Amino acid sequence: MAKARQAKVERQTKETDIKIKLTVDGEGMGDSCTAIPFFDHMLNLFARHGMFDLSVEAKGDLDVDTHHTVEDVGIVMGKALKEAIGSAEGLRRYGHAIVPMDESLAMVAIDMSGRPAFVWNGELQGRIAMFDLEVVKEFFKGFVGEARCALHVNVLYGDNLHHKVEAVFKGFGKALKEAVTRDERIKGVLSTKGML
Repeated sequence: MAKARQAKVERQTKETDIKIKLTVDGEGMGDSCTAIPFFDHMLNLFARHGMFDLSVEAKGDLDVDTHHTVEDVGIVMGKALKEAIGSAEGLRRYGHAIVPMDESLAMVAIDMSGRPAFVWNGELQGRIAMFDLEVVKEFFKGFVGEARCALHVNVLYGDNLHHKVEAVFKGFGKALKEAVTRDERIKGVLSTKGML
């Protein structure tokens, strides 16, 4: 039986204290507690739609704003993913998803290339309760830097801010699951160079 692909990562700074447990081949169980309700909702639906088991405990300087907490959760999630998947051998490497959420549509594509790159297209400005939507990009930047992947997010259209962000996080879960799935037909890494 293959070893479970899971990791537990902690990170403590003067601004945040983050603990994350991630199981890659999970059942879609999300348990996020960041004291930012909308962000918890997004992390939990990421887990559900990507079939990851994800536990997040985060304390941050929310008296300042949500930026540090959201960014640092992205950093720790990226580290946890990198640790959980271990070697890139046998990974499908690429994943993509186009996800509608009512009137909104988002497209997410991922390459577990070993090279961090982040591209965002689409308008996303405003607030949902205490959650400033500008920090969504900071979450993904933090994740990409540590997971060492290329992530492209396109918010194609939509009117409702909640729906737009939800489509992105669902698409992120689905695309990431595809990219980190192992395929027994792939010998070594999926690259003509023989390495990533």
